[in-house]
Amino acid sequence: MIHSYSTEDKILLAVDCIIFGFDDEELKILLIKRDFEPEKGKWSLMGGFLKKDENLDHAANRILHHLTGLNNVYLEQLYNFSKVDRDPVERTLSVSYFALINITEHDTELTENYSAKWFSLSESPSLIFDHGKMVKHAISRLRYRASNGPIGFELLPEKFTMRQLQKLYEAILNEDLDKRNFINKINSFDILVKLEEKDMSSSRKGSFLYKFDQEKYKKKTDDGFSFKL
Repeated sequence: MIHSYSTEDKILLAVDCIIFGFDDEELKILLIKRDFEPEKGKWSLMGGFLKKDENLDHAANRILHHLTGLNNVYLEQLYNFSKVDRDPVERTLSVSYFALINITEHDTELTENYSAKWFSLSESPSLIFDHGKMVKHAISRLRYRASNGPIGFELLPEKFTMRQLQKLYEAILNEDLDKRNFINKINSFDILVKLEEKDMSSSRKGSFLYKFDQEKYKKKTDDGFSFKL
């Protein structure tokens, strides 16, 4: 007997994006106020629905661009959330993604043109539905990724100081790191390029700037190198 799809339940599939940024001191999350019911006026992750002619990755990129104007940012699929009553309007499953954005380069366009707001993780407001659970899962995944690969560089400007790098990893891991041990560990990876330029804002003497060498890192991983903090 031929099975008919028409007898099966139709279920909506949402895509929700947890967007992280770093401002040299704190790890932050980008939120928007929901402009329709239910929960109108409350803080929400950025999300939308999967269209019939796209896959999940395409949907996540489309939604992120529509709500932030950004393209080519780091996006990683996280988990799916399928509690039956998670959305009071319609039976809706959600697949969550987390994104990493450099705040310095995009802050103005995000907050002025797209009505979004950055919150430090320690001061972020309550979120609609199960979005708070999504954020907790994303933080856990980010900490794991940052401890086992150079994913953190996605949150920094192209040129950065060693202090910025350490502050970033302290923010992600939520712990203080010994300066000497951290610098020695990072230098042992040999994946940074030390520049002749200096950041003169931190002291009269200034601090040397560095760049992440993506090609060197890829070659080293191909040779069996393992990034592990």
